[in-house]
Amino acid sequence: MSNPLNDRTMAFAGALTALAQVQQLARLGESDPDTVSASLNTITITDPDSCSDVYQDKFALQRGYRLILDQLGDGKRKDIEITRYLVGILALERKLAKNANARGMLAERINQVQRQLNHFSITDEQVIANLASIYSDVISDLGPKIQITGNPACLQRPLIQQKIRALLLAAMRSAVLWRQLGGKRRQLVFSRKTIIDSAKNSLSQ
Repeated sequence: MSNPLNDRTMAFAGALTALAQVQQLARLGESDPDTVSASLNTITITDPDSCSDVYQDKFALQRGYRLILDQLGDGKRKDIEITRYLVGILALERKLAKNANARGMLAERINQVQRQLNHFSITDEQVIANLASIYSDVISDLGPKIQITGNPACLQRPLIQQKIRALLLAAMRSAVLWRQLGGKRRQLVFSRKTIIDSAKNSLSQ
């Protein structure tokens, strides 16, 4: 039987994993292909039986669990940029939750991607372009845009822009799941220790 806290922590780690890839792409113009693939795959798993069904690549999630320890712990490893991206995604998720039209459009567009995957891999440029356009068309206009910082030479490349938007959509998917599993912003302040313990436990398994 799944543990609600562990499931919430898994979804939170999923969001941070995707945002870490956004940061890496923006700074370096490259990222880990397997982790990108794992993050993007979560978008297409819309009717899971369990949280583990969404995050099938447990190795990719390890970066997210480590980021939980850094971001919520008492050490000096907090990444302000990742925090800013996360705050932006959580704010957009709240807007999405209150917008039935946007949710309907999102479901329809993700169905199109699921059909596309009959012919292409999740990291094919056509699929990434489609995921990026979903973020631009459905999510981005719901609230203040998330300002991505990094190397201008990287950020000007169209494929990098599309990958970043696709990964922001993946972070949004995890934020939606986190909220559905009972995640709340105040828990990140008042329940830090239990979330950290859950992340540590997941890393040690």
